[in-house]
Amino acid sequence: MNLLSRRHDNCSLLIAVELRRSFAIFVMLLAAAPLAACASRPESGYLIPVAETAIAADDHTLLVATTRERDARPGTLFNGERASALDYASITVSIPQKHVPGNIEWPTTPPGDPTVNFVVRDETYLDGDKAFVQALNAQLAARPRGNRKVLVFIHGYNTLFAEGLYRFAQVVHDSKAPGVPVLFTWASRGKLRDYVYDTNSATAARDELEHTLRLVLASDADQVNILAHSMGNWVTVEALRQIKISGDLKHADKVGYIFLAAPDIDLDVFKSEMRRFGKPRKPFYIVLSKDDKALWLSKLIAGGEGRVGADGDIAELQALGATVIDLTNVKGADSSDHDKFAQLAEVAPELRGVLAAGIGDKSASADDAATTFQNAVLGAPIKIFAGQ
Repeated sequence: MNLLSRRHDNCSLLIAVELRRSFAIFVMLLAAAPLAACASRPESGYLIPVAETAIAADDHTLLVATTRERDARPGTLFNGERASALDYASITVSIPQKHVPGNIEWPTTPPGDPTVNFVVRDETYLDGDKAFVQALNAQLAARPRGNRKVLVFIHGYNTLFAEGLYRFAQVVHDSKAPGVPVLFTWASRGKLRDYVYDTNSATAARDELEHTLRLVLASDADQVNILAHSMGNWVTVEALRQIKISGDLKHADKVGYIFLAAPDIDLDVFKSEMRRFGKPRKPFYIVLSKDDKALWLSKLIAGGEGRVGADGDIAELQALGATVIDLTNVKGADSSDHDKFAQLAEVAPELRGVLAAGIGDKSASADDAATTFQNAVLGAPIKIFAGQ
């Protein structure tokens, strides 16, 4: 066989391998569809304000900063396309009296019944940075000094606008979070096949998230806590890295808890980012689960490179200064085991107490150094490993 023939055969083999890999990914995407989508997803019409009130329903007003494009369809507000500039809104979500913690009671037919469903009570666009900060400060002013907190949430891949909004409302409600809720929502199309589009949208949103965080930190807030989920961790860590590199760390003392839940970040990339940070003044809290099927799929798409939220080595993450909350033994409410962070919301007050009290013996080894958090709601103990 001559050299040209061997090259042709090798090229054919490589093409065949790549085709098999692409087919495998396609099959996995189809198999994962039931994990990530309900029968009818809330793309449009689910956010029409409902005038009817419901006894004992709780209202939560969420402020929104977004890189999504506005959508003129009634009850939609924003879609999954990228806007040319950061946009803002204020939305009041009503949660029914019989809400089950960890769940979102979606309407069968939009916009829903406030006695049994999550519904929108009021919504309005906000015109620019100034209006956003004014709305934020107005909510903060209703709280006593020293307790003026903000919770910023950044959602993950394959998330429609209404899904990110209602998931955050659920977390805020179940956790009894004392802070003003701010949703940063980047332009996810909410489609499984658009993983690459979503990745690029998250990357493109870094500057806007940095800008939003700076606005919130410069507000009248006493403390700003951050919760990111899945691919939202990528844009979050990148934005924080940019702030660190800039050297402009005004109001950095206001940063409180930073929770990275099921991070869909390449392990080597995350280690590189954390080396740039150095040991954080306050630990990052990484919520991971070794049985996360969505991150297994992400790992497959990424050529077998591990994701922090499922493949992270706990000792290595500790050495980077992160505190690890391991939910592997907790049964997920969804079949993908990717949204376990939402289940933590119900036990958040107790968990905050455990974290504030200090975790484990940093000089001990492996499991001996872990603090076990046992709560009947979770159905299994979780282990918390302190950063070193």
